[in-house]
Amino acid sequence: MGNRGTQWTPAGQHPLRHGLAFLLSGGTAFAVDATVLQLLTALVGVPAIAARVAAIALAMVAGWLMHRTFTFAVATRPNLAEFVRYAGVAWAASAVNYAVFVLVLLARPGTHPLVGLVVSSIAAMVLAYAGMRFAAFHRSGPHER
Repeated sequence: MGNRGTQWTPAGQHPLRHGLAFLLSGGTAFAVDATVLQLLTALVGVPAIAARVAAIALAMVAGWLMHRTFTFAVATRPNLAEFVRYAGVAWAASAVNYAVFVLVLLARPGTHPLVGLVVSSIAAMVLAYAGMRFAAFHRSGPHER
């Protein structure tokens, strides 16, 4: 069995750089999610549970662009198959994220929506990474860098 670090990081990518890029990309998607959620709830008056659907969709696009460019340094041009794989992973992670978010708000009705967002985002992070690394952006051989 090879080096454990190379299993979890693309070939040729230092694990620290990879991890920091994952955090930056995920942080950017989180910021988009939180900003849209806050704008829709505070300024427009959309209920938090409904506002989160729009926030997730916009954060998903930001995440795809950031992760493919920085986290996984995909050398090939974007294509439909990759986007479909990413969307599948992202929706599965988002479903976990959304379910935890709703459970937090229903279990503790006075909880601020951003607290629910933080808790739910942490819960979905490991699932998202594994899906992106081994499905959405998986490259083997010369295409992986």
